[in-house]
Amino acid sequence: MSNLINKLELIKERWEEVGKKIVDPEIIADMKQYVKLNKEYKDLEPIVKALEKYKNLTSNIETNQEIIKTESDPDFVEMAKEELSANEAELEELNEEIKVLLIPKDPEDAKNAVVEIRAGAGGDEASIFAGDLFRMYTKYASTKGWKIAVVDEHEGTNGGFKEIVFEVEGEDVYGVLKYEAGVHRVQRVPQTETQGRVHTSAASVMVFPEAEEFDVEIKESDLRVDSYCSSGPGGQSVNTTYSAIRLTHIPTGVVAQCQDQKSKLKNYDKALSVLRSRIYELELQKKNEADAELRKNMVSSSDRSAKIRTYNYPQGRVTDHRINLTLYDLPKIIDGDVAKVSDALIQHDNLEKMKIGETA
Repeated sequence: MSNLINKLELIKERWEEVGKKIVDPEIIADMKQYVKLNKEYKDLEPIVKALEKYKNLTSNIETNQEIIKTESDPDFVEMAKEELSANEAELEELNEEIKVLLIPKDPEDAKNAVVEIRAGAGGDEASIFAGDLFRMYTKYASTKGWKIAVVDEHEGTNGGFKEIVFEVEGEDVYGVLKYEAGVHRVQRVPQTETQGRVHTSAASVMVFPEAEEFDVEIKESDLRVDSYCSSGPGGQSVNTTYSAIRLTHIPTGVVAQCQDQKSKLKNYDKALSVLRSRIYELELQKKNEADAELRKNMVSSSDRSAKIRTYNYPQGRVTDHRINLTLYDLPKIIDGDVAKVSDALIQHDNLEKMKIGETA
């Protein structure tokens, strides 16, 4: 346990250090740095509070143990025993909470999310189901204080959506909604069915962290700077001074040059701006390719076989197949009470991460 306390004390030291930095005028003036440190401060705060609670509980336990050993009044001893039992139970619970708090966070989890729902197998009923899922997430977002903005939509012929894309903005959106990614299937009598037969339909849900503006940092040590005379039509030199600039970004091989300014410094600044834009475009292309691969891996197909969750209306049942969770509360879940499922998925994921941490 001493190792745990030492780890928590180090985190507290870092929290205090960050707390001093975020009131430093120089840090406040650097918005990027300020936002980063402010987030770190807020992320570390629950761990620091847990440490203080841990210290108070262990102190109370030691005090009550001492009372039980030395006190002669039986009523006083009985009270101490009751309090000791309550403190020990609370400490055991706190230990588990601390383990979860110490799980390294995915930096993507704090981002907003882009969600895409597409009707899959099942014809018109699949489109209607896609609409049901969109309404479910809309109501869920409302309970979490998140905001939803529709980006694109294609309505189905009999209601719902063939496809709908929307942004979700709020606290830790992606960290929660990422568990919704996959194929959802529904078993029910469709609105379009006249003979009362139960059909199975599917819709795919894809969730991506919202792309942020790329901050391209170019180190001077990564640049090769070449100066040359500006040239005009026919290649003749129009400037006898070496004011034109060619910049080569050594790690990527990207080149940018500028010669339209008389000042070497201005040409350098313009070339650097162009270089930064070109590197940004490269990074954007890589990210788009990574997103495409993520999309491919997330949902291989939107048929009935690649399912993560089933909504069975005749039995009022929702089953998440990844963790073998079955809840007989379909009406509430489809009406926005997704937390019943998402909380269980997050808890399961945290337990798996703790197991990995223990064996590492």
